[in-house]
Amino acid sequence: MHGCSYRLSHALGAAIMAETFRYLSPEWALEAHRRLREQLTPDQMKHVTSSMVTLYHDCPDGRDRALFYGMVDGVVESLKIVVDEVPAAEFTISGDYETFAQISRAELGSRAALMSGKLRLKGNMVRALSFSSVVDRLNKVLSTVPTEF
Repeated sequence: MHGCSYRLSHALGAAIMAETFRYLSPEWALEAHRRLREQLTPDQMKHVTSSMVTLYHDCPDGRDRALFYGMVDGVVESLKIVVDEVPAAEFTISGDYETFAQISRAELGSRAALMSGKLRLKGNMVRALSFSSVVDRLNKVLSTVPTEF
């Protein structure tokens, strides 16, 4: 009996570890924020202090969603999802849900999407491009979150 309960608890633990999160759900945001804080050092983030919103149009439920990133001295202090409203930020990057989903799956680079017109930037383009390596690091970590799109 002891061996059976060990296998069951081990299987349950593996199932919990393999949990997937619905893209842009509150649970996904919590997991994404946890991973960003654990996996990115202030040095990797160039000690940047800024705020950024990614604005998702045409989400599967027909609503728009905004993902707000607040960064202070290279630490992602806040990551939150806002529905049907756009929080104030230094930069706002907007595009279709599917374009952002491709970026989050690491199928499309954010710079390529911006330059091809799939994404639009509101804010200082030169400053935004100087942060492109930081955004790439954010996206690389986000691509590791087990996600259901």
